Amino acid sequence: MENPSAPLAHAFPDADRAAVYHAIFSRRDVRGQFLPDPVPDEVLSRILMAAHHAPSVGFMQPWNFLLVRSSTVKQRVHDVFSDANAEAARMFPDGKREIYSKLKLQGILESPINLCITCDRSRSGPVVLGRTHMPTMDLYSSVCAVQNLWLAARAEGLGVGWVSIFHEKALQDALGIPHHIVPIAYLCIGRVSHFNDKPELEKAGWLPRLPVSDLLYYDQWGQADSALADPLTAQLADMQRAIQQDGHFPA
Repeated sequence: MENPSAPLAHAFPDADRAAVYHAIFSRRDVRGQFLPDPVPDEVLSRILMAAHHAPSVGFMQPWNFLLVRSSTVKQRVHDVFSDANAEAARMFPDGKREIYSKLKLQGILESPINLCITCDRSRSGPVVLGRTHMPTMDLYSSVCAVQNLWLAARAEGLGVGWVSIFHEKALQDALGIPHHIVPIAYLCIGRVSHFNDKPELEKAGWLPRLPVSDLLYYDQWGQADSALADPLTAQLADMQRAIQQDGHFPA
C-alpha cells in the first residue's frame, strides 16, 4: 500500500514546488511602488511567452498583447481612468468613499510598461470545441493568460497592477482596439521598490481575507462541513491560520 504522505509521481522537486507557491502567495496588485527603470526585453519576452502558454478553450488562444510604452498613449489611457474613477467614487457610501479616495488604484504613468491583454471572440470561428455550451470560456481563457503573466512577472521580480476602472468603449478608443475585441486586462508592469506583505486593500481595511473553509461545499451547493470534522476542512483551516500568523505559505 502506498504511503499517502509520499510525493506524487510527477511532483516537482521540493525547491521548485516551493517556488511556485511562493510566487502565488507573494504576488501583489502593485499601484504605487513602480520604479522608472526599464524592463529588459529578455525578461519581458519571458513573461509574454508565459502568458501565451496559458490554457485556452479549444486551443483557440483568443488573446492579443498590446504593449504600450508611449507617454502620449499612457496619458490618454490615464485620462480615461480618471473620468471613470471620479464616477466610481460617487457610487460608494460615505465611509467607503473616504477610504476609496485615499487609495492609489493605478500606476499607468509611473510604470515603464503598460500592457492590454484582449480577447478576440471570433478567433477559430463561430463553433469552438469546449465553448459550444459555455460561450464565455474564451473570456476565462484570456484571464488565464493574465494570471500566467502575473506569476511569471513576480518570479522575475516585476510588479504588475491590474487597472479595471474604465469605460470599455473609451479604453478601446484610446488604444485603437476594434469594438468586437474585448479588453480583458490593462496591466501596469515594472520594477518596484518593494512588494507589500499583504494585499493593499486588505491592509487598508477595505475587506478581510475570507476563511477558505467557509467557501468550501461538499457534493451539493451549500452543503458545508460546519463542525470541521472532515480532515480536508480542518487542514485548510489550520493552513490559513498559519499563513495569517507567519505571512507566508507553509512549506
